[in-house]
Amino acid sequence: MGATTALLGIDLGTSAVKAVILDLEGRLLGEGRAEYALLTRRPGWAESIPADWWRATRLAVREARERAPQCQIAGVGLAGQMHGVVMVAADGQPTRAAMLWPDRRAEKVLARFRALPGALRQRLANPLVPGMAGPLLCWLAEHEPACYARSARALLPKDWLRLRLTARRSTTEVTSSLVTEASDASATLLYDLPADRWAEEVIAALGLRFDLLPPLLSSAAQAGTLSSEAAAALELPSGLPVATGAADVAAALLGAGVLAPGTLLLSLGTGAQLVLLCEEPQPDPTLRTHLYRAADGRHWYRMAAVQNAGLVLDWLRRQLHAEWSEVYASLEQVPPGAEGLTFLPTLTPERPHYNGPQTGAFVGLRLEHSRAHLLRAALEGVACGIRLALERLPGAGEVGSLLVAGGGSLHPAWRQLLADLLGRPLLSLEAAETTARGAALLGGLAAGVWSEGQELARLAPARSVVTTPGEQQARCAALYARYLELLARGRETGTPVGP
Repeated sequence: MGATTALLGIDLGTSAVKAVILDLEGRLLGEGRAEYALLTRRPGWAESIPADWWRATRLAVREARERAPQCQIAGVGLAGQMHGVVMVAADGQPTRAAMLWPDRRAEKVLARFRALPGALRQRLANPLVPGMAGPLLCWLAEHEPACYARSARALLPKDWLRLRLTARRSTTEVTSSLVTEASDASATLLYDLPADRWAEEVIAALGLRFDLLPPLLSSAAQAGTLSSEAAAALELPSGLPVATGAADVAAALLGAGVLAPGTLLLSLGTGAQLVLLCEEPQPDPTLRTHLYRAADGRHWYRMAAVQNAGLVLDWLRRQLHAEWSEVYASLEQVPPGAEGLTFLPTLTPERPHYNGPQTGAFVGLRLEHSRAHLLRAALEGVACGIRLALERLPGAGEVGSLLVAGGGSLHPAWRQLLADLLGRPLLSLEAAETTARGAALLGGLAAGVWSEGQELARLAPARSVVTTPGEQQARCAALYARYLELLARGRETGTPVGP
């Protein structure tokens, strides 16, 4: 029996790499996963060591290959966490640890963005978030000038990983691999969304070096080929086409089969994102929600982001030494509203209401509350944050159901809470790892396996209604009202704690 032609997709997340292998019909043949640390060495810091990403990539790809030993990889695609920055020298080596999207060191830098002329701010088309590459670069220029000066490029996380896959030893070949694409670049606060290019006037006004920003390719372009060194480490043939790749949300849209406007996607992972594909780059007039480039090069997408989703749940789970099964079991052990206990999950400043409270809190805690109450309240708090984001996303009210994707969407009780709180039916996909799947599809496009767009529609995973709002909607409405009350109090006083 001959080998099966297949594509490899690699998703570089905040705390883990996932790898999937798909056949040419989009069927999953193998998958792998490997973790690494999110470093929070000081309050407000969020860093990662790029070498750890490479180590985890090797493990994840090997695991996927072991589960699909009879396949022949034809192309490689990438997706990755957005916003952060990897500073590299001319030889591609990092000049410091990567700064990631939850990092808050650049909060004071945001005043420089607010001082930009209004017309320039509107062209950035996004809320001001300190963990985006633009503010982080401003912070580095001020606080680590030596690192800033000796760096040749500022890469997005998945672009560094692609560099590790494709770069040869000569400086010329390394330099040619220092590229990016619009779905990631548009999430830096240094990108002109209406013009679809780097925002040169903004970059100049901020005093940043334009030469740090990589040239732009398309997401599905062949950005290089697998080097002999990387091929040996991954046990793959050298010379395989490697796609430029895409930001994780843009890749998830491809992987979920969202190829045209009209579908509202809820992606649940370390963060949560509510995403709507759109035909034109029309910014939110309030600049509370995001506008980014889609990976297909033809569309944009609006996004309401929730930073405090899986990030917060995983933090609480680890503090309580609880397994994920116990976290979700709390939804069946404790009634809605957690018997008066409310959790405000703003452990990092939240994007849809960035001027809200700067800390999280359990409010209403009493002696009779158990760890199950803490876990239930945390899930409810995260779900309330998702509902607030949904209410603030332009155009979301015109779509009746939500397509749910991501590893944080699998437990039935969690899906029921989301359906009750959001008041919408939830649709499920046959494919679970939509981001890594989208990366693999980009690898197929780069390798010429499929033509742009048309054939991908044929590979879209099937959808089915799995959860509809139930009898707890009224109680969920009451707990959401309490959440909004605490949020307003926190906005006024800086803390939600009170009677």
